[in-house]
Amino acid sequence: MRDDLVAIDVHTHPQTEEFLAAMGARRAQMGSHFGKERRPVSFAAQADAYRDRRMMAVIVNSDDETQSGVRGAPNDLLGRAQADHPDVFIAFCGIDPWKGKAAIEEIRRCAETYGVRGVGELNPARQRFHPNDRRFYPIWETCAELGLPVMFHGGFPGGGAGTPGGMGYKLEYARPVPYLDDVAADFPELKVISAHPAWPWHLDNLAACWHKSNYFIDLSGWAPKYWPAEVARYANSIVTDRVLFGTDWPVLDAERWMKEFDALEFKEASRRKILLDNARGLFGI
Repeated sequence: MRDDLVAIDVHTHPQTEEFLAAMGARRAQMGSHFGKERRPVSFAAQADAYRDRRMMAVIVNSDDETQSGVRGAPNDLLGRAQADHPDVFIAFCGIDPWKGKAAIEEIRRCAETYGVRGVGELNPARQRFHPNDRRFYPIWETCAELGLPVMFHGGFPGGGAGTPGGMGYKLEYARPVPYLDDVAADFPELKVISAHPAWPWHLDNLAACWHKSNYFIDLSGWAPKYWPAEVARYANSIVTDRVLFGTDWPVLDAERWMKEFDALEFKEASRRKILLDNARGLFGI
């Protein structure tokens, strides 16, 4: 790890041509919803931007082929990006949980070939699955065996937002309790990351994090000035050891996130844990 590192952004989405193509219809929809057109950005350019900020970045992937018919971008792209920029990137591999044994084989392949550090971002609303469905437990068993944290989208999904019928995505799948809470309870050796504050179920999300020491929350996807008061208060106190800095780039950039976070006047000890120390511990950096 670099001596000058100030933060680890645990949630960024690659924006190369391959990843944008894998979004399918969501590319235009997400651009419209967030008011920012999705344009290609190379891994090298993303790495340089984070290197200049003295930050590392987790690069995540997803695959919802069984539901959308569009195959996710190859995980090899993330593995090679991590190998090319080891001072910046931490690669997670994306899987479609409905692919069962093939998903498990892909996790093992990525771990053995590239040394990926986690799995995700899984998106229960978009992939239409309940994480606590026993059919998916062999996947979580594999992740626990390999020591790979698993990141699940929690709460309001950007995918489908602002369209008639929300592109068919149902919010119910994205509830952290009982779905993620059950996984954390049934696999105490597995590190579960609930991506985003999980509004409108942010109180459930905080409760699961407070209750289970293997449950983490990343603060991505929501500008800090819009966090519900309870999220800021608990992140600055009783769950501060399991809260992680994340932007959901390109939804938010690190500059805006940091500026608004600093305005909240977190305790210095909490600030350092959220920005750097908790992620270092989680990823063994």
